[in-house]
Amino acid sequence: MPFKVIVTSDFDHMSEVAARIVVDNARKTLAEKGTYILGLATGNTPTGLYKHFAKAANGGEFDPSSIESFNLDEYIGLPGENAQQRALHRESYSFFMIQELFGLMSRKFREVNVPWGTLIDQEKLDSELKAYPDDWVEHGADRGKAIVIDPDARSEYLRWIRREILDAYGEKIRRKGGIDLHIIGVGGKGHVAFHESGIPFERNEMLLVKLDDNTVENAVADGHFPNAADSPWYAISMGAELVYQARTVVLLANGGRKAESVAASLLNDPSSLIPISYGQILSRNGGMMIYVIDKAAGEYVLDNADEIRKRGIEIEDMSNQEASQRVSDLQFYRDPETCLIG
Repeated sequence: MPFKVIVTSDFDHMSEVAARIVVDNARKTLAEKGTYILGLATGNTPTGLYKHFAKAANGGEFDPSSIESFNLDEYIGLPGENAQQRALHRESYSFFMIQELFGLMSRKFREVNVPWGTLIDQEKLDSELKAYPDDWVEHGADRGKAIVIDPDARSEYLRWIRREILDAYGEKIRRKGGIDLHIIGVGGKGHVAFHESGIPFERNEMLLVKLDDNTVENAVADGHFPNAADSPWYAISMGAELVYQARTVVLLANGGRKAESVAASLLNDPSSLIPISYGQILSRNGGMMIYVIDKAAGEYVLDNADEIRKRGIEIEDMSNQEASQRVSDLQFYRDPETCLIG
């Protein structure tokens, strides 16, 4: 079962190791087939990786113009008069990617894709959901709920969202041959993107998610939006089923808040209560699952290392190594004879 956990010392070390894995995978895949499909995440966790990745691209280690990317998620309901304004809003995930990766590279990706949430009018969506309650059902054990629209919904608008916004995104990924490597983070309860706890894995490749009240309130309290009325109440997101169709998934986690869910995803059988546990299914199906986590996020992993190894998961503890050792450590991932991505 190709499943490996690498425990690093801190955020910077995590970012360096993960970036080298991604860069080597990109170089190898580009050499083999001339194109590379990369899955991307937002949030603070991958920002260090993105800086290293951009530096490698700018240094000529690989050709970004042969890469196409697909992001995990995007808000619905961002302020703006039209889709373009919403996509360029400072809190959009599209804008985040420009700031944290796309804008750092001197040569750009051939194509980038972010879920098309900015095309949806939040007020119209809300009114159609209220007007046609039989057209959809809610899934999820937590307060963030997936709204599953019936493909034969009576509402023309809801059918359009299902067909042209949700299903079409997954279909485009398949037309491109699938994602070669997907970078993901992890939420405190083990969720990936907006695939919240309790949302079933099956038949949920792309999700329309109703955000819980606390998420909206926190966004306002943190200064991201002026008030709840001007905040997104919905989002479009890949579900775990689609994320883990990638040939390789690299999960990043830093900080003690993630420690319990990270360990639980390795110690227990896959469960929709911990969406990242779906990585076990990926590895059973022949994909490569790699966790790159810092020491704080790996606390319970290291405490339970023997039990996790009995489940066929390899653990490499690099957490006590000094910064001066990291360059030699990274040679392991550069060496084609011993590269983790074989």
